Amino acid sequence: MIEVTAKLVRGPVYLAGESVECYITFSNTPAPVHKRYHCNSDALESLAWASVQIHCQCTTNSKVMYPDGNLFTAEELSTANTDTSFAPCRGERGHVVLSTKPRILFCDLRLSTGESKSYLYSEVLPSEAPPSYRGQAVKYSYKITVGMQRVNCPIKLLRVPLRVLVVNGFQEASLCGDSEELAPSNPFLQIRQKETPFDLAMQAVQTVTAKRSPNFYNITKSQGRVVRFCLFKRAYKLGEDIVGTFDFSEATVPCVQFSVVLQSEEEVTPGCRRWSKQGSAVVSYTKYHEVCLSLKHSQLILPIPLHVTPGFTTDLVTLQWRLHFEFVTSDTQLIHELPAKDLENGNVWRGPATLNIETMVWNLPIKIYPTTPLQISQGLHTQAKNRLAV
Repeated sequence: MIEVTAKLVRGPVYLAGESVECYITFSNTPAPVHKRYHCNSDALESLAWASVQIHCQCTTNSKVMYPDGNLFTAEELSTANTDTSFAPCRGERGHVVLSTKPRILFCDLRLSTGESKSYLYSEVLPSEAPPSYRGQAVKYSYKITVGMQRVNCPIKLLRVPLRVLVVNGFQEASLCGDSEELAPSNPFLQIRQKETPFDLAMQAVQTVTAKRSPNFYNITKSQGRVVRFCLFKRAYKLGEDIVGTFDFSEATVPCVQFSVVLQSEEEVTPGCRRWSKQGSAVVSYTKYHEVCLSLKHSQLILPIPLHVTPGFTTDLVTLQWRLHFEFVTSDTQLIHELPAKDLENGNVWRGPATLNIETMVWNLPIKIYPTTPLQISQGLHTQAKNRLAV
């Protein structure tokens, strides 16, 4: 029996434009003890050929119509005889939106018992590739597919999942941007002679997300000011904390409590909507909540998960990020502290048993960009081997 294992050299997360490297090992494993008396332990095992390919599969729900273009369904690409033709998307649903050229690893491989042979597969992901994404209406998924066949036997497939990130709008900007703006922040680092598109894209992200320009927002309603909110920056990388401050010192409307939720908003392109009045899909992630009655100041610390997809735009869908605020206010006149004479008598201030409240909401758009793929792989601990017995 030949066992096939595939292991990505640097983990499962890559940026569009990067080179994906995967070690594929073919091993002739010894037969189990209870079968060794019924088979020749020194027999050679052989494979006629093996080929590798990366493809991106797009699946949608009933609310999405595909635009006209060079899209092929998995069924259309698998209409040939699957016993003799390499069809990486065989058995999968949806449309193939990206497919690299197949690479032949070998022809006529023969292995003795206990012998193994490894091959290094390398492929550059196109910079225009869509990101890996599991949304409500649209999903993009990547796989490295290894196809292999014995003589006069059907083809078997081994699929290795990939996660691909894109720096939306920065591929072109980083290539034609100002060299001084993209220079390393550490002056002691030596500038390399030739920067790759990946290096330029990550430098552009670092430049944008490192800039701190505090933005102040006065949250008001018809009765007066509720709070003054400060957000130190509006561009973040995956894994960062969103930090802000709340100032209630000059508020004229009491705020009882507030909450802030990190949300993604998925909007299908108007030309691809099944119905014209179709709305966007909102998904909530991390949340910060605090009871702020009688507080003068408060803060916001909201982590961005590593597993979410940064903002992007394709022909089918646009993904954007926002902070969703909810402020619970009251029109009840409150006494926030007792007079000194009451405190001397041992009295303690207590909050009111009932309040007349109103809830007001506010959405603040933000930008989320990828971080280095290696940091995501280490943070999620997703390094694993994929195996298949042939």
